[in-house]
Amino acid sequence: MEGDIAQMGQFVGAGMAAIGSGAAAIGVGHVAGNYLAGALRNPSAAASQTATLFIGLAFAEALGIFAFLVALLLMFAV
Repeated sequence: MEGDIAQMGQFVGAGMAAIGSGAAAIGVGHVAGNYLAGALRNPSAAASQTATLFIGLAFAEALGIFAFLVALLLMFAV
């Protein structure tokens, strides 16, 4: 009985950690959408903002990768 509750806790924790993957997708959408809105308002400045776009995308994706890692650790290592 105690083992079942512990295993259920692992899976619930992993599911909650996986919410970070959805948050990363929302973050990537915001970053790309804001870049596109800025590029459409001022096309001449779009080329200089491309590096900032990729840095923002990388940080948002890092959140998703970290959440995925935590979910895997909760499922299999704990």
